[in-house]
Amino acid sequence: MADTTNTFRAAAITANGTEREPVALPVDLFDGTVNMPVLHQAVKAFLANRRQGNAKTKTRGFVEGGNQKPWKQKGTGRARQGSIRAPNWVGGGTVFGPIPRSYAQYVPRQVRALARKSALNARAREGAVMVVDRFEYERPQTSRMAAMLGRLSLGEKKVLVLTDGVKENVYLSGRNLPLVQVLPYSDVSAYHVLWSDVVMIEGPAIGHALAPVADTEAAPSGKVSKKKPVKPVKAAKPAKAAKAEKKPAAKKAAAPKAKKAAKKPAAKAKKPASKPKKKGK
Repeated sequence: MADTTNTFRAAAITANGTEREPVALPVDLFDGTVNMPVLHQAVKAFLANRRQGNAKTKTRGFVEGGNQKPWKQKGTGRARQGSIRAPNWVGGGTVFGPIPRSYAQYVPRQVRALARKSALNARAREGAVMVVDRFEYERPQTSRMAAMLGRLSLGEKKVLVLTDGVKENVYLSGRNLPLVQVLPYSDVSAYHVLWSDVVMIEGPAIGHALAPVADTEAAPSGKVSKKKPVKPVKAAKPAKAAKAEKKPAAKKAAAPKAKKAAKKPAAKAKKPASKPKKKGK
């Protein structure tokens, strides 16, 4: 049954996680209505429409083999059989097994809208709706999205981010985070809202044009490696530079002397000592 309560106020933050003054949620959408039967119908249809319906089993007509009787009809004492692919045989066909089919369920547009409204009101009752002033990402940056969630202590919760229209940089920033899902506000369904623990809605999507405030960018999560400052290279002293120039010149002068020494004939080897004469008998 539907239940109605008063309107709600939600916490407001900036794109970097800085807290702002709470804002009132629009009454036409957040009026406290939570229709459980409609929610059940919408979620069941959403999950059914995701099924591919590819399961298939073979009946006896599609199993290979079994084209002749395994034995004659009479005279063997055994039960009569017409094929080894009958359902009562091991390796035979399947009776009433699944075949490819569509599991699609149609839900009227107004019922889907009511289900989404009920899901958002359910999260608003729990205080799990937050309003972000504006997402302005010049480039995809997952660390910035993760730092914002860490600043709000939402790193271990399922977060649904609803943007004002399609924003590719915001989508790419949250795509690599397993507990974050980014969708345009117009494309969200009741299933996505109920999947999440916290819903972040961009202000312009629900008619809130929040004025910009002083914002500080959150530090990226994780350890940051500290690089040591590179020391400037000192210029060589003139005296050392002169010595360094003299060394190659000395090496060049020594090279011809080494070549001349190599040309000299090697010293004659000493004659081996004469063997001692054998004494006569």
